[in-house]
Amino acid sequence: NKSIFIPKKYHIASHPNPFNPITKVSFAIPEMELASVRVFDIQGREMATLADQNFQPGYYSVNWDASPYTSGVYFITLMSSDAKLTQKVLLLK
Repeated sequence: NKSIFIPKKYHIASHPNPFNPITKVSFAIPEMELASVRVFDIQGREMATLADQNFQPGYYSVNWDASPYTSGVYFITLMSSDAKLTQKVLLLK
């Protein structure tokens, strides 16, 4: 038998941070719903969409390859109908 762990709350984290040029973004979704993970620059412009779909409850991860972007601070945001969490990351080239 496999144990299935369902998160009790939303969560987002990335590692490594600072990074160059790839960081792994891990996030948790506690209930089935449409959610997205997007990257914004320091001025609030959307730079990338890492995920945008219906998720079952669980733990997920995606990689962000920031090779085409310049060094600086970026914000990775998990958005759903019930939550908006943001992780600050630093791209160092």
